[in-house]
Amino acid sequence: MVRLTADLIWKSPHFFNAIKERELDLRGNKIAVIENLGATEDQFDTIDLSDNEIVKLENFPYLNRLGTLLVNNNRITRINPNLGEFLPKLHTLVLTNNRLTNLAEIDPLASLPKLQFLSLLDNTVTKQPDYRLYVIHKLKHLRLLDFKKVKQQERVAAAKKFHSKEAEEEAKKVAVKTFTPGLPDAQDITMEPQGPKVVAPTPEQITAIKAAIVNAHTLEEAARLEQVLSTGQVPAEFAVPKPDANMAEASEGAEKMDTDGQNQEGEADGQKQDDESTPIQED
Repeated sequence: MVRLTADLIWKSPHFFNAIKERELDLRGNKIAVIENLGATEDQFDTIDLSDNEIVKLENFPYLNRLGTLLVNNNRITRINPNLGEFLPKLHTLVLTNNRLTNLAEIDPLASLPKLQFLSLLDNTVTKQPDYRLYVIHKLKHLRLLDFKKVKQQERVAAAKKFHSKEAEEEAKKVAVKTFTPGLPDAQDITMEPQGPKVVAPTPEQITAIKAAIVNAHTLEEAARLEQVLSTGQVPAEFAVPKPDANMAEASEGAEKMDTDGQNQEGEADGQKQDDESTPIQED
């Protein structure tokens, strides 16, 4: 964990970015708490705090110049309800891949009066019912949400859906009840065992494993199969014998050899009979 000190701020890279804005790069420093940003003296249009360990989006000084804040790939679960008082000109906020889980946790973003571009991708909150309409309803000036343009029909639908405080509160209750942090979704719960099921091999499997050893392409593969035989157990995927291409080819080859051998013996016997039946001509 690294503290965001004035010394770190002064030593961090700062430059004019691709859109000619002055940017401060504080990414990837394992910063856990936002502090001491007053040392920037409000000289930056963009501050990049990506790839850190920030939990709370708070403790900002008054930064009248700051327009873009990048805090993707952190651990943010809380946003200061009065954030807009300290960042009055903020128009772009990237919160991709954080830990916001329900609609109530994004309400503080409504305090940002100039916010137009917002990304909440890879947060659990994006899975909540009516997530997009709710955000559009709360952020009246939003133009781009999760890199998708906010359409007029969405604004109309959002206004109709959340026409009262009661409707908003109901949406929050449903969201919190439906998605509990730390628990998997219902569709993600399976009854499959975590490890491979081990069963004793059948005689057919033993024969198949021996054939696979003969056809092994590497010594490692042959040794692994030998180990299977020595322990007397095979993984579950071998529980039901499956046709093996190599075994099929070997079987076909053996059958072909037997057939060819029989044909050759038959031809040899026929040739012998022909030789015996053919009279020897004397001069």
